[in-house]
Amino acid sequence: MASPTSRSAFLRTALILALVAGGVPAVAQEQANQSANQIASNQTVSEVVLIPNRVIYPGETVELGVLKQVTLLPGKHKPDAVATRAEELQGKVAKRTLLPGRYIPTAAIRDAWLVEQGAAVQIYFTAGGLTISASGVTLQPGAAGDLVKVRNVDSGKIISGTVMADGTIRVSAT
Repeated sequence: MASPTSRSAFLRTALILALVAGGVPAVAQEQANQSANQIASNQTVSEVVLIPNRVIYPGETVELGVLKQVTLLPGKHKPDAVATRAEELQGKVAKRTLLPGRYIPTAAIRDAWLVEQGAAVQIYFTAGGLTISASGVTLQPGAAGDLVKVRNVDSGKIISGTVMADGTIRVSAT
């Protein structure tokens, strides 16, 4: 039986001869495949995050031109609840200052307001086949799906309603 050093020297010589001859011996190829598989299993897929390339101030709409896509170093993991896709941020508004080179937490952005504070809106109440509409003024801003307070222009009463996608307010019986 050959010693480990002579076996290693034999394999090295066989590999050199095979490379010169234009082929790869099966032993060398098997070791190369094992090494490649070990390297592939040790590498993790790098994560991608979005960061601003300039300061984004509160109330400012986030645009794709101010974002930079960054691949994290192997072994680094992104924190939970940070933006990773441009679709998550396009058209959103910053709630707080977003600094360049820093992660963008999803809690630091919001949908753009669909109705502003003080805007004249239509208020609708629907129950079965009955629909009642009234004019109102919003007392707070809101995005689609948000619950906002609205003052009925005719009665002066303050009611809460849900902002609809078309900018109207839907109220329900409580």
